[in-house]
Amino acid sequence: MPSQTQPRTRARYIARPRHYLMCRPTHFTVSYRINPWMVPAKPTDTALAVLQWERLYELYRELGHTVELIEPEPGLPDMVYSANGATVVDDRVLVASFRHTERAAEGPAYRTWFEQRGYPVVHTASHTNEGEGDFLVAGDRILAGTGFRTDLAAHAEAERVLGRPVVGLTLVDPRFYHLDTALAVLDDDEIMYYPAAFSPESRRTLRELYPNAVIATDADAEVFGLNAVSDGRHVLLSPQAGGLADQLAERGFEPIGVDLSELLKGGGSVKCCTLELRHPVPGGTR
Repeated sequence: MPSQTQPRTRARYIARPRHYLMCRPTHFTVSYRINPWMVPAKPTDTALAVLQWERLYELYRELGHTVELIEPEPGLPDMVYSANGATVVDDRVLVASFRHTERAAEGPAYRTWFEQRGYPVVHTASHTNEGEGDFLVAGDRILAGTGFRTDLAAHAEAERVLGRPVVGLTLVDPRFYHLDTALAVLDDDEIMYYPAAFSPESRRTLRELYPNAVIATDADAEVFGLNAVSDGRHVLLSPQAGGLADQLAERGFEPIGVDLSELLKGGGSVKCCTLELRHPVPGGTR
């Protein structure tokens, strides 16, 4: 019998249909700087951003996933990064409260979308919280980032509202200002991450919880290879993250490169553009 500490064999990886919320980058540009990747003096091409985003949108549909859209609002160029708008678990919605005033109006826009669709619990965060940017659902737990955007106090609020235990992780490198830039959930019990983005204590926590995690190199982390989305088998990520793609393929995942180079100018890639809508599982199990 194989050891429980060994990575799973490729036959066990199964894609599961997902439900996503996305926002077309109709108004995308970089007109301010709230993270190290944003350089307002560097030209942006909104038409190219839309084309790249549409490829991601169509790819999700080709893979059998359901994708809904929220209407982009003028004056909110970062609204394309829908993962930051909320965290959704079992139809319970914790709406983001953004740290920077430039993004503050996104929270109410996302709240309205969920309310109009009849979600039973829609709660706007009392503490600064930037949605799935810093809250990543991994099986029955939520991995929660802090250090640059989401307040530590928001972790307890998320645990209360969403009904899942929260594991706090501290980010220390300003280039990786959200958890989803430094860590990706591959399946309920598997992740990939960049150790240097975390405090020593958080690195110990990750090693204990995920001893067989995929470890990103500096080169793969710096091209946002960890800002990825997995459906349990297919992993959509930056095409420049070749080292990660090789490791994933060796384990039996199917890496798919998606070029979002224009949106990276705003500090986001595949995961930033993708908010997962998780619904209750019949029988209460996952």
